[in-house]
Amino acid sequence: MSVLTRQIRSNFEGHLKKDSVEEQLFRQIDCQRIPRHVAIIMDGNGRWAEKRRLPRVAGHRAGIHSVRETVETAARLNMQVLTLYAFSVENWKRPAGEVATLMRLLKEFLK
Repeated sequence: MSVLTRQIRSNFEGHLKKDSVEEQLFRQIDCQRIPRHVAIIMDGNGRWAEKRRLPRVAGHRAGIHSVRETVETAARLNMQVLTLYAFSVENWKRPAGEVATLMRLLKEFLK
């Protein structure tokens, strides 16, 4: 096992439940082939909430939790660059209250 593989595996110690689906998937990762840069376009949080008859903001809040997990996992994988595309020019056309909530959530998350 390479030094990199040992380091990445140690980064996950205590974060995966034994015999969980996540642990099984993690064991299949070739740590020598982790991409240097991954980009994610975040989309669908509002629709996710509406489908569950929740306010759109509930979807945006749920998205924050997914982003946090993604960022932490990328760090544990020693990924060099993670790009999150979270807000497009089109998003400014949303209702003012929703835009304000998105900006508040972004500010809170970045802290």
